[in-house]
Formats: sequence, C-alpha cells, structure tokens
Amino acid sequence: MKNVLWLLVGVIGGFVVAHFVNKDPRGHELLAEIDARIGEFTDRMGDAYREQEARFGEAIDSAKDAAAEAFAAVQEAAAEVVDSAQDAAADAASAAKTAAKKLTD
Repeated sequence: MKNVLWLLVGVIGGFVVAHFVNKDPRGHELLAEIDARIGEFTDRMGDAYREQEARFGEAIDSAKDAAAEAFAAVQEAAAEVVDSAQDAAADAASAAKTAAKKLTD
C-alpha cells in the first residue's frame, strides 16, 4: 500500500512539474522536442512492426502455397495408385476367368 502511495505521489508530482515547465517558453520547447522524439520513436516502431508483419504474411502465404502443391501432388499420386490397382484387379479377374474357362473345358 505504501508503494502505491509513493507511485501516485510521483505521478502527480510529475504532472505538476510538467505543467510548470510547459509555462516557460524554453520548457515548452523542451517538452515539444521530447514529444517529437517520442513520436519519431513510435513511428519507427510502427514501421518495424508492419514490416515484420509483412514478412510473416509472406512466409505464411508461401507455406500455404507449398502445402497446397504437396496436397495436389499426393492427390495425383493417390489417383494413379488407385488406377493402377483397378487395372491390376481387372487383369487378375480376366486371368482368373481365363483359367476357370480352361479348367472347365
């Protein structure tokens, strides 16, 4: 509780000092310069954030594309395997039919 009280006293004291400094023309200039630097810093941080977000977006998009290509390749390979299995089954059925016909003759 004592620490919270000291925090409040410090914040209120800082506002009072800033108010008095802002009344003086030199203090007003100083606070305007500090505000400009803070604005520049936040602009740079925002630009860096947007740049990093774009990088991640590109990486995610390329991963999605790669996954879609891999899925299409697997799907195509599976279709080929199914076709081959159907052909083999048809050949086996034909061979069995031929063998059965030879046995009955």
